[in-house]
Amino acid sequence: MKPNDTHTLSILVANKPGVLVRVALTFARRGYNIDSLVVSATHNPKFSRMTVTAKGDRTILEQIITQLNKLIDVIHASEHVLGTSVDRELSLLKLKPSASKAILAKHIREHHAKVIDETDGYLIIAHMGTTDDLNAFESLISKYGLTEMTRSGKLLMTKGKETT
Repeated sequence: MKPNDTHTLSILVANKPGVLVRVALTFARRGYNIDSLVVSATHNPKFSRMTVTAKGDRTILEQIITQLNKLIDVIHASEHVLGTSVDRELSLLKLKPSASKAILAKHIREHHAKVIDETDGYLIIAHMGTTDDLNAFESLISKYGLTEMTRSGKLLMTKGKETT
C-alpha cells in the first residue's frame, strides 16, 4: 500500500453504549482494518469523538463513511486530509539504558520528549508529535535499550473555524 492510502476519520457520535461496536462493525464488514482508534468525550458529555486511522482503498473508505453517516448514533463522519487539520500522538517508551545518560538526554531534548519516571534503572519517556515524529524517535531510541512502547493513536482537530 502507498503512504497516501492512510486515512484519518473523525466521527462525532452520541455518547451511548454500543456505538463503538456498531462503528467498528461498519469497518469490519468492508474488510477495512483499523490501525488506531481514539475515543473520548467532547466538551459536551452527550457526545464522543472517535478518531480512526486506517489504510486501504479510497472507494471502500467512501462507502464506509456513507454507511457511518446512516447510523442513528453517528452525528457526523468525515475524512481529514493533510493541511486542513492538526494531529498529534503520544508515545510512552521504557528503556533499560545501554548508553550514557548524557547521550540519551541529548536525544530526548532534541526530540522535545521528557523523562517522566526513573525506577529500578529503567526510564519511561513521554513523546508527543506527529506519526512521523514518533516513528523517528522510536527508531532512534530503540538502539539504546528500548524494552517496551505504547502509543495513543492519533488525535485530530480541524484548523480554523470549521468544526472537526
